[in-house]
Amino acid sequence: MTLPDSSRQPPEAAAPADRAVNETLEDYTLRFAPRSYRRWTPMVVATTALGGIAYLADFSIGAGIGLTHGTANALTSILVAAVVIFVTGFPLAYYGARYNIDLDLITRGSGFGYYGSVLTSVIFASFTFIFFALEGSIMAQGLKLGLGLPLWLGYLVSTCMVIPLVVYGMKALSKLQVWTTPLWLLLMVGPLLYLVITDPGTVHTFLSYTGSRGGSGINAASVLLGAGVCLSLIAQIGEQVDYLRFMPPRTEQNRRAWWTAVVLAGPGWVVFGALKQAIGVFLAVYLLAAAGPAAATEPIHQFTGAFAAMMPSWLVIPLAVVLVVISQIKINVTNAYSGSLAWTNSFTRVTRRYPGRMVFVLANLACALVLMEADMFRFLNAVLGFYSNCAIAWIVTVATDIMVNKYLLKLSPKVPEFRRGMLHAVNPVGVVSFTAASGLSIALYFHALGDALQPYSPVAAALIAFVLTPLMAVLTKGRFYLRRTTDGIDAPLLDADGNPSAVTYTCHVCRQEFERPDVTACQRHDQVVCSLCLSTDRTGTHMLPAAPA
Repeated sequence: MTLPDSSRQPPEAAAPADRAVNETLEDYTLRFAPRSYRRWTPMVVATTALGGIAYLADFSIGAGIGLTHGTANALTSILVAAVVIFVTGFPLAYYGARYNIDLDLITRGSGFGYYGSVLTSVIFASFTFIFFALEGSIMAQGLKLGLGLPLWLGYLVSTCMVIPLVVYGMKALSKLQVWTTPLWLLLMVGPLLYLVITDPGTVHTFLSYTGSRGGSGINAASVLLGAGVCLSLIAQIGEQVDYLRFMPPRTEQNRRAWWTAVVLAGPGWVVFGALKQAIGVFLAVYLLAAAGPAAATEPIHQFTGAFAAMMPSWLVIPLAVVLVVISQIKINVTNAYSGSLAWTNSFTRVTRRYPGRMVFVLANLACALVLMEADMFRFLNAVLGFYSNCAIAWIVTVATDIMVNKYLLKLSPKVPEFRRGMLHAVNPVGVVSFTAASGLSIALYFHALGDALQPYSPVAAALIAFVLTPLMAVLTKGRFYLRRTTDGIDAPLLDADGNPSAVTYTCHVCRQEFERPDVTACQRHDQVVCSLCLSTDRTGTHMLPAAPA
């Protein structure tokens, strides 16, 4: 489908859109990922997505909780958080893989609206540079121990080394994650197995450790405080979806592999994360007497202590540094990549300009570097405990909208919508639920309602979001989900198998071909316009009018 030359946009008008489109075609920033690009098998996509959870912060998180609250409370905290993360992550992973869109695009049509989801994009972008800073700090600790680099220089090295890797998007990241995963697994699991097999007494010491606060048994306040820290990782599902959106179409032939990949690399990431946190508790307790509590929470010291028990001393530090560097690269290319997508998405919608994803790669890394230089690692659990309230409110709101509002109440459209003009600017269902849940839980976290309720802030965030999301949908009768019910194109969005249609159209603004879900009819021309050209249309010339009430 092409537009006659007389009707084309003049070159000066089309140029900004052309530049924006050309820069997003490698990784489909801000837009639907077309079938023509998604040529990986389900297992390659899953391996790539799981490569991003190689971060070592889990070991520090588990160690911090365990040393403070004891093994029993720590393991219970980890389990509680893992269950919540798995349940809320499943519908998001399914929607990302099934409809080939990232979490921001899912959020737009799941209660927040076209501009309303800018709030959550900023939350997610913050998640990526906070965790980049944590992993960069861990790598700097390794470089200091292994190479003698001062911490400030280690922070800079850990930041700059990911820039060349994150420029190229999914094609480069898939190769990096697949090839480095076997070595990472060997270095991480080997020492643990050796200690358990050769010194079974370490298991008894680990299980009987009561923490710095003493006491025996399981304490509800301690469990909830620990779970709150673990739940800060709930936003990790956004990074998993950034990969899962490249899943191939689900067919009868690949159905089993498709579902396995989605569950494993979607909500299943938390199973691996929880195991790492539990290992972090084990290694911290093992190392505590020899190294003290400060060193016992640092992964570089945890693994040098474990390696020292099973190999010659000259190998210990080099292997520990290799593990730290591999882990940092695997996760921080994902943090930088996903963060740049989130910042770009927010900026483009608000300003209707696309400055290029690399601008936000550098901006995200700059934020992370500032946090590292401020020695954020010392305040790890406090930062994560606060952040978890916002992350929980967001993820639970979107997951509830999908599970309850779409499938039970049927007030939210099942097929996700993300295109400008099709959505209302703001949907009170998600925005009110998220704002209320995060605001009240943060107030609890900062003792505004008393010390006794402070540990319950993550529970409050989840419960308020879960209750308010369907309540707001019922009160508004679902009127604020769709601005229009048709996009002006007769062809269906989905094919016979329920996958996004692969029929292509030519956008008359940028003159590129896009698949059916990524285009709408143009208001002024008898042609189609792609979603990114709609996003960067500053005059509203191409956007379809609202449907009559």
